[in-house]
Amino acid sequence: MNDDIKYVFSLFFDDTPITDHLIDTSRGDADFRATFIIETAVGSKYVLKLADNDFTFPEKISVWQRTAEEYRKLGYFCPRIFRDKSGYFPIVDYRGHRCAAYAEEFAPFRPIEDRFSDDFGENEALYDRYKRDIWQMTAKIAAQYFDYTDYPSAYCLFETFCPSDKMDEVLENAFAWKEYADKLPYEFKEQVERIWRLWMENRAALEPRYKKLPTSVFQADLNASNILVDDEGRFVGVYDFNLCGRDVFLNYLMRESNGVSGICEALKIASEYYRFSDIEKDAALMLYRCLKPLWYTRVEELKKAGKDPDAIRTCLNEAEHALTSPIDFSEYMR
Repeated sequence: MNDDIKYVFSLFFDDTPITDHLIDTSRGDADFRATFIIETAVGSKYVLKLADNDFTFPEKISVWQRTAEEYRKLGYFCPRIFRDKSGYFPIVDYRGHRCAAYAEEFAPFRPIEDRFSDDFGENEALYDRYKRDIWQMTAKIAAQYFDYTDYPSAYCLFETFCPSDKMDEVLENAFAWKEYADKLPYEFKEQVERIWRLWMENRAALEPRYKKLPTSVFQADLNASNILVDDEGRFVGVYDFNLCGRDVFLNYLMRESNGVSGICEALKIASEYYRFSDIEKDAALMLYRCLKPLWYTRVEELKKAGKDPDAIRTCLNEAEHALTSPIDFSEYMR
């Protein structure tokens, strides 16, 4: 075992570490992340995490710790996050990085990605088998209206998640769509400009309303690698809180749902545990028209269309339909 890791582990625990397994989830030198699964001489297991990026620092980790505890209070399993023996989240040196360090309880459960990797696709496992459990949990968190942090989640809209972000992800994807669409043949120019105008007008109209929508503090990364199930395949909770933060519930729900039908079903489930306000009902369609029409998948669809004019037209028509279709989401927000 690396001596540096032994030292960092000793800041948190008195047990003697004997083996470790490294999971490197870094995304380039500016986003260094290393996770160590450590087993001790007495047979216990812990997770040690080191990160050097602009969204991992002691104050933020404190928010993750609090949020995990709030999920636990509602009956969901989330690994406890531990401070060091002095009560801090220390900054340590590792492989040329100045890393924020924290430890976690080892989860006795498996993510659905692992459990069903052989016979379940990610979307099916996430949105079909476990959708009721997921939205029941998330709606219960939303109903708490937690306000203990101003740090936004990674899904934030009209603000940025971390200092390196130049704009929110939704706007970034929209600009990527526009950049690609502007290179389409001239015959599509009028429709491209119309779609862009509709999107920008809707976003501008949404912004003042959006800032009045209710918020809470969410885990904010409901993918198949973070949703935990027991040995019988029953939903038990979530882990991985490094994208969590304050967010608008409707934004979170729509970002995590696929298609109009998926959003409507999530709204219907959530409404059993969360009371949607009139302002949320009024803003739902505008929010959908901001999030979905020019999402990154629209760019991918245009790229797949290649030079086929019929395929291009279909992609543009779908985007424009999403910006103009009068969907009554309030019907599902009882």
